[in-house]
Amino acid sequence: MKGSKNKKLIVILLGPPGSGKGTQAKLLQKKFKLEYLGSGDILRQRRKRGDFTGKKLIKVMTRGELVPSFVISKLLTDKLEKLKNLPKINGFILDGWARILTEAELIDESLDWYEWQKNVKAILIDISDRESFDRLTKRRICKDCGRLIPWVGEFKSPRRCDKCGGPLVSRADDKPRAIKKRLEEFKEETKPVIDYYKKQGRLIKINGKQSIEDVFKDILKALKK
Repeated sequence: MKGSKNKKLIVILLGPPGSGKGTQAKLLQKKFKLEYLGSGDILRQRRKRGDFTGKKLIKVMTRGELVPSFVISKLLTDKLEKLKNLPKINGFILDGWARILTEAELIDESLDWYEWQKNVKAILIDISDRESFDRLTKRRICKDCGRLIPWVGEFKSPRRCDKCGGPLVSRADDKPRAIKKRLEEFKEETKPVIDYYKKQGRLIKINGKQSIEDVFKDILKALKK
């Protein structure tokens, strides 16, 4: 599956909040030695700046609102430009960027501009609203190292980080009211994105309610086809 010089593997991850996109992205990254571009991580890094946009991002994300597409597009383009300047990559993962149809179209334009349209896969990790809500309200993040602990399988019970032993706390943007808003926006805004990739024949649908290991196995099987 390693990309050749002219055929990098590009994976666009889709799924409702809490579906485990980030976890699967890390597994894919390690398996195929891919670069990882997670919108959540990049937005959280961006809001640490003390400028107007950084402060505005804190307010918008805490309320569970969507960050405007022009901000998302600017951040993604900057990252893609940096990747293009790297001497060698096998491909990369886009996690959380195609939230609405306009952004999906902008991603295609960007990939075309940077000549990365040869091997693009859109993977939908599908879970129910109930499962999504439970996972988000119950997942934790390590206060010391920042590791996100999903509420799934063996990770439902620990009170300390499995990597560094640090204390686990709730994430600031994982409040019930904000989560409900994010779920509503996903249903309203992201369904056209899913249909967009489905019509193109690029959509791979995976049952996300399985264990982390089984979800990953299904993804690997689908990528081999």
